[in-house]
Amino acid sequence: MEKDNKIDFLAIGDIATEPFIRITDAEASCDLQGEHCKICFRFGDKIPYESAEICKAVGNSPNVAVGASKLGINTSLISYVGDDLVGKQNIESLMKDGVNIDHMKIVPGMESNYHYVLWYANERTILVKHTEFPYSFGSDVPEAKWIYLSSLASNSTEYHKEIAEYLKKFPETKLAFQPGTFQIKLGVETLKDIYERTEILFCNIVEAKRILNTEEDDKSYLIKGLRDLGPKIVIMTDGLSGAYAYDGNDALYLPVYSTESFESTGAGDAFASAMISALILGKDLNEAFSWGPINSMSVVKK
Repeated sequence: MEKDNKIDFLAIGDIATEPFIRITDAEASCDLQGEHCKICFRFGDKIPYESAEICKAVGNSPNVAVGASKLGINTSLISYVGDDLVGKQNIESLMKDGVNIDHMKIVPGMESNYHYVLWYANERTILVKHTEFPYSFGSDVPEAKWIYLSSLASNSTEYHKEIAEYLKKFPETKLAFQPGTFQIKLGVETLKDIYERTEILFCNIVEAKRILNTEEDDKSYLIKGLRDLGPKIVIMTDGLSGAYAYDGNDALYLPVYSTESFESTGAGDAFASAMISALILGKDLNEAFSWGPINSMSVVKK
């Protein structure tokens, strides 16, 4: 598909470099239901690792932007990096993957985000440190068909308000929202305008419980509770148990494409990028939803 200069898809969120550290000398302890697992190391010891691979230009929003670009969507990313080697390499990686970088911000004197991924069995634990960049949503940001909003640092409250104002300015722009750690901590009331303006809300079942501040496990309760916050469509994933969609009338379910999971990082991002891309390409909700599990499984298989 030949691309034009118009932005179909604008992703907003933090970008990072992440070394994936493959660990074998550890153990996971879970409750009787096999949930609420914790990874354990010997305290005060030297822990051997199997391998380490550095991944550039990652994070929810960069991952989704790159995924959409690979599906032929005109994609741009708004994010911040420092004036360091890590930031330079992240921008180069985005360019290589066909993502427009016109709205990337380089901040002198600040360090680019650098996280660490501890990879054990087929799951990962991520050590994160979000640099508190001087977020500002410029008036020069053009209209986009879709906005995808995800992980930002804890100093981003005003930035979210600016994004909400942008969405008021362009009422035809559709918003996909996948709340990150600090956005969930900000709470539903603080981000009320964002939730109410959301076309599609993406989250997994653990995040759903945190957003709603509940210990309830019932999937129907959770997905309906999320939609009551304002989103027109809610997509809730549950790992290898599949994914659920709800638009207020119809409830859809899809199993995973394959239960063979090698490493799960990026599965949710791949799901979101495929589904949004399908909608941009004119697919209906049923077909767009079906793209998600296929694409997400493509990134977790060996």
